[in-house]
Amino acid sequence: MKLSEAFPSNYLKADDLQGRAVAVTISGVELKKFDNGDKLVLSFRGKEKQLVANITNCHRIAEVLGNDETDYWIGQTIVLRTEKVEFQGKVVPAIRVDMNAEVPVKAAPVVVIEEDDGDSGIPF
Repeated sequence: MKLSEAFPSNYLKADDLQGRAVAVTISGVELKKFDNGDKLVLSFRGKEKQLVANITNCHRIAEVLGNDETDYWIGQTIVLRTEKVEFQGKVVPAIRVDMNAEVPVKAAPVVVIEEDDGDSGIPF
């Protein structure tokens, strides 16, 4: 049994992406209190798990969408992928918003690299 099966989480982890880049549409953004401070939590259309967005990903979303107003993010599509990062002296997989992906936005639609319609087999 995998630990993720024994202790499931409501929040998205790097392993949930299964090594793939996935286009997701933001359906909600809320500020939640955690033990280590307030964080933005994103919900996605057709997905059960939410993403706790660190400051890096928040800045990336604002850059990709061209707007730092989180109300604007709702209905917009971003691409999530995994990237190896250093955390507490170890190299670990992390979720990152892909800065180079072409995704559809309301103002200027472009080609999606991989649209996830919920049937892709990615379980989150």
